Amino acid sequence: MWGFGSFPENSVLLLKARKFTKLLIIFVIMISIVIPVYNVSRYLSRCLDSILAQSVSDWEAICVDDGSTDGSSAVLDSYAANDSRIKVFHTTNQGASRARNFALKKVTGTYLMMIDSDDFIHPQTFEICLNHIERNNSDAVMFTYNRKYRTLTIIRHFLHLGDYLPLFPLIDDSKVSEKVSDDIFEWATEYSHPEDIDIRWAVKHCQPWRGLFRAERIKDITFIPEIIYEDFPWWSEVLLQLRKVSIINLPLYFYYPNTKGYIFSSSQQYRIDSLRKAIDSAEKIYTDESVTAYQKQMWTKNFLVPFRNKLAKKTSTPL
Repeated sequence: MWGFGSFPENSVLLLKARKFTKLLIIFVIMISIVIPVYNVSRYLSRCLDSILAQSVSDWEAICVDDGSTDGSSAVLDSYAANDSRIKVFHTTNQGASRARNFALKKVTGTYLMMIDSDDFIHPQTFEICLNHIERNNSDAVMFTYNRKYRTLTIIRHFLHLGDYLPLFPLIDDSKVSEKVSDDIFEWATEYSHPEDIDIRWAVKHCQPWRGLFRAERIKDITFIPEIIYEDFPWWSEVLLQLRKVSIINLPLYFYYPNTKGYIFSSSQQYRIDSLRKAIDSAEKIYTDESVTAYQKQMWTKNFLVPFRNKLAKKTSTPL
């Protein structure tokens, strides 16, 4: 096991990360990481350190400072000054969707990943995802988040204990199971406990951070600004672009339950209005004549129905 910046000295991963680093950065960028940033100075270094600790070095981090007022801007500038792979853009506050859309226009990598700035990733995330997406010539490789870390963090918050950084076990990729499929609709679902999908391979929910994508397939798909649940219409459109996927569902992502985030701090009415707009926008995507009957049927069953149920539940709750 190791933490950020502490790879074993005899590790092949470390040698790979060191070898020809400057040449790789100059001639090829394999992965572009989109990171919207707003008032997360407490967590931002942890996020950026997890990227710097990756066993693959040919990446660029596109960080869009969305008008932060808490010192996040200075943190970003400090990291960018020390590593040219970290690219920082400062904008006025316009929300996470516009920050992501701005960053997507700057993407130059072959592959694309999104990370929320209060979260972090396993040190082998890029390496493992690249292995699977390139070996299978997939449009995406799907992983999941570490549920143990999320649960323990929630418990620690309840007990008024501080945050903690877990140790990361070395993953032997030769032993990682995968499902390769040319039908993402067979596995994608909004249900946490789907009844008709093998849970080992279920691609659950709509979070933009749960995969590495071939950039040319999705970088022109934008997020709807000024709403929450913007990931639902985005993911609904992304599904139509994924011709072949590799599903590994390793817990490579560490989701931090930040109760000060914009979703938790939004009013109930704003959540309802946003959800309505998200549903309406997603439905319009599936009226296009290029969408097959099968795709629409599966999307309706596994996404539209649970999101409509969510809206019905929210509107039945007193504001």
